[in-house]
Amino acid sequence: MTGPAGTSARSPPPSRSTRVSSPAWRRSPASRVTLLDDAPGPVGVAHTTEAPAVRDGVLAAARRAAGDRVTGTGDGRYVSAVVLPGPGQPLPLVLSVPSEQPPNLYASLVGAVVLAGLLAVAAAWRLARVTTRPLVELAGAADRVAHGDLGTRVPVRSRDELGRLAGAFNRMTRETGIYVQALTSSRDQLRGHLAVLGDTLASTHDLQRILRVILHSAIAATGARAGAVLLVDGGVLVGQCAEGLDGRWSPDAGAEPEATGAAGLRVPVGGGIVGAVAATGQPRRGRADPATDPIGEPRCETYVAVPFANPGGPADPATRPGADQGGPGGPAAALGVLVLYDRLGGDEFDDDDLDTLRTFAGHAAVAVDNVRVHEEAQRLSLTDPLTGLWNYRYLRESIRREVERASRFGRMLSVLALDLDRFKEVNDTWGHAAGDAVLAEFARRVRGEIREVDLAFRQGGEEFVVLLPETDARGAAIVAERLNAATRDAPIPVGTHGGVRIGVTVSVGIAVYPDHASTGQQVLDAADDALYAAKAAGRDTWRLAEVRPWPPVEELAVPAGSVSPADGLPRAGAPIGPPDAPHRAGVADHPADLDAGWSDAPVARSGPGGASSGPHPSQHGRGR
Repeated sequence: MTGPAGTSARSPPPSRSTRVSSPAWRRSPASRVTLLDDAPGPVGVAHTTEAPAVRDGVLAAARRAAGDRVTGTGDGRYVSAVVLPGPGQPLPLVLSVPSEQPPNLYASLVGAVVLAGLLAVAAAWRLARVTTRPLVELAGAADRVAHGDLGTRVPVRSRDELGRLAGAFNRMTRETGIYVQALTSSRDQLRGHLAVLGDTLASTHDLQRILRVILHSAIAATGARAGAVLLVDGGVLVGQCAEGLDGRWSPDAGAEPEATGAAGLRVPVGGGIVGAVAATGQPRRGRADPATDPIGEPRCETYVAVPFANPGGPADPATRPGADQGGPGGPAAALGVLVLYDRLGGDEFDDDDLDTLRTFAGHAAVAVDNVRVHEEAQRLSLTDPLTGLWNYRYLRESIRREVERASRFGRMLSVLALDLDRFKEVNDTWGHAAGDAVLAEFARRVRGEIREVDLAFRQGGEEFVVLLPETDARGAAIVAERLNAATRDAPIPVGTHGGVRIGVTVSVGIAVYPDHASTGQQVLDAADDALYAAKAAGRDTWRLAEVRPWPPVEELAVPAGSVSPADGLPRAGAPIGPPDAPHRAGVADHPADLDAGWSDAPVARSGPGGASSGPHPSQHGRGR
């Protein structure tokens, strides 16, 4: 070891008192040795192998060292006073070795932990931003869609699961928007059809028009290619209106060749598709069997048929009498059937189509019921409840109409006024119930003696009127004689008095338009005067009204053809003869008396019947 003077000397072995154990770290090749001087005062260094940078730290640690205790320096070295001053070793010896741990290890560890924590936070933030941001966007888009914004889209930023989820969400919202648009369009279309239907129901009682509107609306709402509305008439479903049925009839379908529309639909109740629907009252839909062609029905691939019944009828068709009798021609459980054929696209009709068709069938039922109620109310307002004949109100309307028609077409109209003879005695003898029975039976016999085009009315009490269009006086007299015989020859049985038979007779007055009058009221008055004449003649007979004298009539001949006069202004009509022949107008007592200076051109005249399209026919025209 080197001393302070620089001479080397071999250190004597330390005494037992100065020898200390030398652990492995003391034998480390990185050990450093420092000899301290023994001068009083601050510790000085006699010799050291420490680096100048750590020398002060070693000296400070050596001061703290006591005995064999090991202290450390701030720069990570361990210091121990291994040899204390003693005999043979006048200077204390301090040994320092570097620590096996790097300097500032704990600070470094703390710093590393803090840095790792910061890195973890940054990574977590980034991961959260990458992972949760699409989820937040998806949740926000779902909220907007839930509030009705179907145009919301989620950005697709990756191809992972979140990206696929965003793409699926976008497709879902797009398809939902398309579906909602289709539903909105269908709703608006259906609303328009229902508005048209409501306006039609409110504005008219024309059943054919109403059913056509219902059928057209049902076809448009369901996308059908064809359809029809059928009503039950005496055990047979009869087509009222149809659409798109041309070319759908098979040769052996039972329809006439020219009846390819609604007229070709005649299906027995209980037969075929629509017949079964009418018989059971249950709707049906599906595909038709191509191997069978129902009689009276068109060919189709798919169909849907819905019955409609009275709005006030039983809700369950099975409760209707005869509903279980589903044979052809049996009782029907419905008023009619609304049927559609072949949906566009070839698909079958679904439950939504069935519900839609039920709605239109309900409107059809209301329409049919309203029209029938209206017709019944109108019939009751114009008919006599006891006899079933037309009443006096309808007589006034009919006589005006028939006189106008006879005047327009140059025809004759005969009017018969009838009155039961001594009817007051029937009421006084047998009572008013027997009198009502006599009136009802007499009305039945009157209907049996006239044509379908003739009109019979109960004017009031025991007075009746019969209008005979296009019938002259001779034909009217024949009818009057038949009515006299039908009343006289068969006494009327009265059930209220043990089947007693009451004999009655009738007096008839006849008047003919235009021979006896020029207006409806006048011809009625003339017939009434003739009736009083028949009464005065002994009753149970007929009398013809007196022919009234024709008033003088000025006739203006209007020859066919036209000429242009000298002044260049065209005028209608010209005389047949020399151009300078004067125009003449004469007075005639009869329409046949024409001016001899004119040709046989058509002549218009003003007569008792008012303006007409030509001369009146002769008084002996064709009668019965």
